[in-house]
Amino acid sequence: MVRYRGPRLKIIKRFGDLPGLTRKVVIKKQNSQGKEINEQKKPKASAYKIRLNEKQKLRYNYGITESQLLRYVKEARRRKGLTGFLLMQLLEMRLDNIIFRLGLAATIPAARQLVNHGHVLINNKKVDIPSFQCRPNDILSFSGKTKTTTLLKANLNQGSNSNDDVSNSHLEFDPNLLTGKIKNLVKRKDLRFKINDMLVIEYYSRLA
Repeated sequence: MVRYRGPRLKIIKRFGDLPGLTRKVVIKKQNSQGKEINEQKKPKASAYKIRLNEKQKLRYNYGITESQLLRYVKEARRRKGLTGFLLMQLLEMRLDNIIFRLGLAATIPAARQLVNHGHVLINNKKVDIPSFQCRPNDILSFSGKTKTTTLLKANLNQGSNSNDDVSNSHLEFDPNLLTGKIKNLVKRKDLRFKINDMLVIEYYSRLA
């Protein structure tokens, strides 16, 4: 299954808020009195569909393909600890997500574009792989091109990620130099995207 490139509003109408995919929000319909119109109730979902929806939320939010997500699940299973959290940790430590979390790109797809175009350096070496796994003590910086610097500063000034209420204690960032440092692996309390990760693991367990 390829990476989704269709209408993003359609996806958040179906799955709810996906901060990594888009900043768009669904405007709920109201009647003439300004009260919210309750849409027709949907039939109760099966256990399989609930797990499938959680898996799809994860895919769309982080912008990964089905095969990529399956590889992350297998890697999380190989490691010691809670498989669900380890899966989230692997996704959160991707380079494109780190750039997004620092507020340097409006969405994860926008951050991925920065990486693909060769604007990102890790420890002073160019990295053009969005899935690159960042590690503690890695230093993140950018090419000195004027257009790149202007874009990054514009994103910071606009507060495009709305990260003010989200902890980034595993990250350190200098807005003047536009450099970041990964201090630690992300912890559960610092996860911005809230999801029942165990349902995702259960979904893949049924397919094993």
